[in-house]
Amino acid sequence: MGTLLLVHAHPDDEAISTGGVMMKAADGGHRVVLVTATRGEAGEIHNMDEAASRPRLGEIRTKELDTASRILGVSRGEFLGYRDSGMVGTPENDDPRSFHQAPLSEAAQKLAAILREEKPEVVVTYGEDGVYGHPDHVKAHFVTNAALDLMLRASESWTPKKLYYTAIPRSMMQAFIDQMPEEARQQQNSNMRIAGTPDELVTTRVDVSQYTARKRQAFAAHVSQNDPNSWFATMADQIYELAFGTEYYQLARGKPGSALPEDDLFSGI
Repeated sequence: MGTLLLVHAHPDDEAISTGGVMMKAADGGHRVVLVTATRGEAGEIHNMDEAASRPRLGEIRTKELDTASRILGVSRGEFLGYRDSGMVGTPENDDPRSFHQAPLSEAAQKLAAILREEKPEVVVTYGEDGVYGHPDHVKAHFVTNAALDLMLRASESWTPKKLYYTAIPRSMMQAFIDQMPEEARQQQNSNMRIAGTPDELVTTRVDVSQYTARKRQAFAAHVSQNDPNSWFATMADQIYELAFGTEYYQLARGKPGSALPEDDLFSGI
């Protein structure tokens, strides 16, 4: 069996965008390694007192990630040790401790050390747009690629066979937006613009419908980030399965393991 290593920006990112392939890999006997750049110290807080929880939010979200990771079948979880950068224009974005401000070579070296230990066949992170432009998502893209380039330049005997970017087909994203409640559509058009990946770049479609209930449980484990009144939290199970029962990826490095679209990240390995 092989190893799947995922590079995410914050606690909760892993559940919604890659939770299905993580559970599928674990059920198939593969090792699942989750690398998270920050502990999610920034952002809104739900379901708990703001004043009491803000000073220890990183600790709270670390515990929530531990719970979600158990549901998702994570074998090993690691943090790169940076602070949440917040959104563009916020004070957190200028914090020298933030992931956004971290020297690329320094962060790449940290990730490369984990890659050398784990030797994963498959690595997953975000595309260059970071899905919706969050500075930490964008940084995760560049750090992951820099770590892999570092290993190539060192002529190491091992490198991953495949690198994937998470993807939302652009046509599907537009159809999903059209079905959103007006409140959610306004949010999409303001601070969470998700353009989606051009359909022709989507190489891999993984059916994870059997995992959608557990995937939703893993996301719900991130209590401090779940607005109980949001459209996402109140989405009917049937709609949730339609929206999140298939995960899409773009093969960025390596060769497809089958005719496109592939149906598994380990196809051909």
